[in-house]
Amino acid sequence: MSWIYIVSVLLFLVVLTATYLLYQKFFGKEKVDYHPVRFMSRVAIFGAMCAILYAVPVFKFPLPALFPSFLEFHFDEVPAFICGFAYGPIAGLCCIAIKTIVKVLISGSSTFFIGEFCDLILSAIYVGIVTLIYQKKRNLKGVAIGFSAGTLIQVVVAMLLNVYVLIPAYVTMIGESALLAMMNTSNLIGIANVTWSYAFLAVLPFNLIKDVAVIIITFLIYRSIHTFLRMDKKKTAK
Repeated sequence: MSWIYIVSVLLFLVVLTATYLLYQKFFGKEKVDYHPVRFMSRVAIFGAMCAILYAVPVFKFPLPALFPSFLEFHFDEVPAFICGFAYGPIAGLCCIAIKTIVKVLISGSSTFFIGEFCDLILSAIYVGIVTLIYQKKRNLKGVAIGFSAGTLIQVVVAMLLNVYVLIPAYVTMIGESALLAMMNTSNLIGIANVTWSYAFLAVLPFNLIKDVAVIIITFLIYRSIHTFLRMDKKKTAK
């Protein structure tokens, strides 16, 4: 089963790369040719950072008093955002693909890789939208518009994926009553059912809080190193 998702991620990466090349060829107003080896090395570095933050348990933590304990905060999107801001949206999306592949190969999955696949989609939407808008409007207004649009769309998609993909998968594996009990263990919210009550009382606020934290961390880090990254980007170009 795992090889299917690995192949899916690889195909996802190939499609993104092909789309970017076609976009640059026919629609790109600011065409920048990167030295392939240098460009891939930068993406690999930031992708490795994403993978470490995503796969290593010490960098993830729950807030069980507010949300179900299986909802964990992880900030693997921060390096992807920084890479996307510096080298373009496709670079950021490649980081998301890399961290998913590494996580699947190293630690496998307890959800038949459905959880990782949904997380791939959500991270790709978030990073892709924000970095694409920033590429078109490279100022604080572009950052604000990008993060606002990216957060809104990502949260809505997260709710839909949970209700129609993740929850049915968990119900099949452990049953609806057991899943509802897990959702309410050490939880002060009081989730009534495993569908829209869970989506509105857990998924929605959880993703909003996490996204705000990601935005703050990304802004602080990128602001402190953007000059260095701008210089490196010039060196990376042919």
